[in-house]
Amino acid sequence: MPKVELHAHLNGSISEETLIKLIAKKPTDQQEMLQKLTTHIGDGHNRTLKECFEMFKMVHQIVNDHESIYEATCDVIDDFANDGVVYLELRSTPREIPEAGVTQASYVETILQAIQDKSSTLQQIETFDPKRKPIIVRYIAAIDRRNSVEHAMQTVDIAIRMKKTGLVVGVDLSGDGSVNDARELYTVLEKALAHGLKLTLHLSEVDGLVAETSRLLDLPPQRIGHGTFIHPNFGGTEELLLKTRKLNIPLELCPTSNVKGQVTPSYDKHHFYSWYQLEHPVVICTDDKGVFATDLSTEYQIMQKTFNLTDKMIQSLAYLSIDYIFESDSVKDRLRRYFEGWQQLNQ
Repeated sequence: MPKVELHAHLNGSISEETLIKLIAKKPTDQQEMLQKLTTHIGDGHNRTLKECFEMFKMVHQIVNDHESIYEATCDVIDDFANDGVVYLELRSTPREIPEAGVTQASYVETILQAIQDKSSTLQQIETFDPKRKPIIVRYIAAIDRRNSVEHAMQTVDIAIRMKKTGLVVGVDLSGDGSVNDARELYTVLEKALAHGLKLTLHLSEVDGLVAETSRLLDLPPQRIGHGTFIHPNFGGTEELLLKTRKLNIPLELCPTSNVKGQVTPSYDKHHFYSWYQLEHPVVICTDDKGVFATDLSTEYQIMQKTFNLTDKMIQSLAYLSIDYIFESDSVKDRLRRYFEGWQQLNQ
């Protein structure tokens, strides 16, 4: 089934196979240490959200120069395309790696070069062909809330400068939700909006952020990442629920990430179904398919089995995801025609 992936962190989406390949290219004295790093969470295992954030530091030790950034990005795109993803928004915080000559700007430029080299053209994706695996890829510059306001502004400024490429479509707010108060970034996020960039914000990913979430909803963002504790049935408030519904902001939901990261106790207690019953816009996503050892097909299958959804319901979820991408109406129309071509062959 063709799918849209709107919540994928680049470094968390790198497969174990790619990491092993990249390690083999490192100096011999580094290989043994890097090979001992456990960078994914297998079935039946979980880690706290803080432990998950520590895992990203491990990945950063492997993906630490222009060559590895480029190769990792290409492999991630291929992985998603092989899973039937036809539109992908990859997000990553611009990194500076002085010892490798990587600046924040060159980090993003390397990712964009990989996207440009791997992406199919819009014309190629218009007609469904079961023999091909086309994909459109866009980049979202991620602000890590653990960094300073100055660093956040640098990220937005880079995104604004590179928006002209047509590949940079938005800004993300992510990072450990228990660190810092994201309300301090309000004016930074306003600047992104003022320059035509879309916003997707990790909101209420951890409990106890009611005031912060309410304030950031005032921007408002075009999408919400996770929103785990917005609904009153899951520790949120009626005010947050009503505000989110009134603004009709789509939620990017990442079931396996939430369960393995111990934010949600089990799949059947995931907040997906409460929003789905309200007919509120939701998009099923992976978050970090490498870290959580999953893919988008698996996420759809889990939700279908857990909540007894029909094939038609699942297909509708995938199709409606097109409405929420950070792209033009013409791109959305082409994606719809592609989905419809698949549906005609699979009725």
